[in-house]
Amino acid sequence: MTGTNDPCCGETPVPAAPRMWTVDEHLADVLGEIAPLPAIELQLLDAQGCTLAEDVVAATDLPPFDNSSMDGYALRTADTAGATEQYPSVLTVVGDIAAGAGELPKVGPGQAARIMTGAPMPPGAEAVAPVEWTDGGTGTGQAADSMGAPVENEEVRVLRPVGEGAYIRRRGSDIATGDHVLPAGTVLGPTQLGLLAAIGRGMVRVRPRPRVVVLSTGSELVQPGEPVGPGQISDSNSFTLTAAARDAGAIAYRVGGVPDDAATLRAVLEDQLGRADLIVTSGGVSVGAYDVVKEALQSVEGGAAAGVDFRRLRMQPGKPQGFGRIGAGAGVPLLALPGNPVSSYISFELFVRPVIRTMLGATDVHRPVVRAVCPAELRSPAGRRQFLRGWYADGEVRPVGGEGSHLVGALARANCLITVPEETTSLAPGSTVDVVLLTD
Repeated sequence: MTGTNDPCCGETPVPAAPRMWTVDEHLADVLGEIAPLPAIELQLLDAQGCTLAEDVVAATDLPPFDNSSMDGYALRTADTAGATEQYPSVLTVVGDIAAGAGELPKVGPGQAARIMTGAPMPPGAEAVAPVEWTDGGTGTGQAADSMGAPVENEEVRVLRPVGEGAYIRRRGSDIATGDHVLPAGTVLGPTQLGLLAAIGRGMVRVRPRPRVVVLSTGSELVQPGEPVGPGQISDSNSFTLTAAARDAGAIAYRVGGVPDDAATLRAVLEDQLGRADLIVTSGGVSVGAYDVVKEALQSVEGGAAAGVDFRRLRMQPGKPQGFGRIGAGAGVPLLALPGNPVSSYISFELFVRPVIRTMLGATDVHRPVVRAVCPAELRSPAGRRQFLRGWYADGEVRPVGGEGSHLVGALARANCLITVPEETTSLAPGSTVDVVLLTD
C-alpha cells in the first residue's frame, strides 16, 4: 500500500490535511487575543473619535443660572394682568442686562429690565416678555420687531399678559449636578465634546484611537497616478484598507506597496512597529511561489512574541488568512489578509474592524446584521460561507456584480454583504438571508 501512515511499513507517512477554520472560529481566536487600549487623559479636541473610559457625572447645573430665552423685558407677571394692545401695561425700565452681566438691577412693582437672550434673570423678575409683545420702549404702543438703544427714563408698553416663568430657562433644566450625562463606551463626536465643555470638563479619560499601519504586498503594484507597465496594476488595497480603518475609528497610516522580497518586507515591518498598535497586510498569504509574507514574518527583528499563524477558512472569498503578533515583548497584533481586492475588503470588515472597535473599547464591535428577502437565486460552494456583494433597501437585498474576488466596481456599488451559510449550496428566489450592513 502507498501513502500509509503505519510507520512499520517503511513508507512516507501522508501528512494530515490542514485544518479548515470556520469564520466564527477564526474571529473568536482573533478577538480572544485583543483587549481595549489602556485609558489615557486627553484634552477635549484631542479626544474626538475616542471612546469614553469612564462614566461622566455633571459637577454643575446646566444652565448654571436662570436666564432669558428671548430678547425682551424681565418683569413681574402681576404687572401685565389684563394687558391688551388698546390698554397696555406701562412699566418703567430700570436697567439693561446683557449676556455675561454681573451686577443685576432689582425689578420691583411697575418695573421691567431690558434683557438679552442668555442673560441672567434679575432679582424680582418672574418672566420675560419678548420684545414682539411690547412696543420696544418706543412709546408708540405698537408691537416692535427689536429694541432700540437704551434711553433715560425709558418706559415700555407690554401689549399682552405674561405668564409666570415665561421664556425663562431654569437653572439645571437641561442637566442637574450629579446627573450621569455620558456613559463609558460613548464615542466622542462633536455634540458629546460640546456637552463636556458645557459642564466644564477640559480633560476626559478615554480609550485612544488605535494606530493602524496598512501595507500591501506585490511586485506588480504601482502607485495611483504612476504609469502602469505590462503586468502591473495600481495599488488599491492599501487605500481601501486605510480608509476602512479610519472609518472604523482608527488613526491609520498607509505604507506604499512592498515588492515580493522577504528582506524588504521585514525591514518595512520593523520600521513600522514603533508607531503601530495593529498592523494589517494584504497579499502574500496564499501558497504561491512569491507569497513572501509568511517567510518574512518568521524572522522579524526582535522576535515573534507568539508568531503568526497562517490558516485556511471555510469562506469565499477570503480563504487564506493570517493572525498573530510580531516584535519584541508582547508584540504588535498583525492580521494578514488575502490580496484580491474583494477578498481583502471583506476580510477587513469581518475580522479587522472588530479588532479596531475592541481596541477602542466600543460596546458593539460588529457591523449590524439584518434579515432580508432576496428575489434572485443564490448559489454557493459546499462547505464555504459565502459573502456576496449586495444592495439592501426596504427589507430587500439584491446581488451586485458577480462572484469574482477582483470585481472592485461591484464592490463600490454595494452597501451590504449577503451571507450564504456553509451548509447551503443554493437558495431559491424569495429566500430570506442574513445581510451584513456596511454602513452604520
